[in-house]
Amino acid sequence: MKNYTEQSVACPHCGHNIHITLDASAGSQEFYDDCPACCHAIHLNMQVDELHKTINLFVDADDEQIF
Repeated sequence: MKNYTEQSVACPHCGHNIHITLDASAGSQEFYDDCPACCHAIHLNMQVDELHKTINLFVDADDEQIF
């Protein structure tokens, strides 16, 4: 599996498309990035599936988190 891949995602706040480089070398990760158009935080949850050699990316707004 490639460790780096680029993914295009839509901002959950304004819909602006942004390109994000994902680094799967450290396994599954959860991180935040700011939208360059509206400056709101975007929550990104990357799940690395070594068995199927896939990367699943879940995107939501910062205020949609359930703790």
